[in-house]
Amino acid sequence: MIVEEIKKDLISALKEKNELAVSTLRMVTSSIFNKEMEKRVKVLEAEPNLSEEQIKEKVKLTDEEVIEVIASEVKKRRDSISQFEQGGRTDLIEKENNELEILKKYLPKELTEDEIRKIVRDSIAKAGATTMKDIGIVMKEVSPQTKGKADGNVVAKIVREELGN
Repeated sequence: MIVEEIKKDLISALKEKNELAVSTLRMVTSSIFNKEMEKRVKVLEAEPNLSEEQIKEKVKLTDEEVIEVIASEVKKRRDSISQFEQGGRTDLIEKENNELEILKKYLPKELTEDEIRKIVRDSIAKAGATTMKDIGIVMKEVSPQTKGKADGNVVAKIVREELGN
């Protein structure tokens, strides 16, 4: 499981005194923990009479849910990088890029632009989309196929380009 891999890498980073990796992995571990706590609240509301063991089992995140958390953290880094570029903060851009590389290790291989275009074209054909008004329909079809594997901004740009042609 991805969570065990992150914990193992955190221990290695601590031994190596790699401060950037330690802080990044602690941050993602914290985000995963917060997601589990959100899930715990929902489980307890739905089934208040569960034992502690049953609760622990139900709130444990699947690899897919962990990937969603990591993808969210990656998106935050990319947004920060664009903000820092606008502000001319090259020192912070480098730090965010390094964190981004650490996080990407735990995500599935990213799709290439050509792979994204193929998914978009197939989705446009399947949905029968012809104009920019259909962008929501196409994005609804494309998103599950690219989630965690491609930057949403890139996907949206490609959808607009394909619908614009």
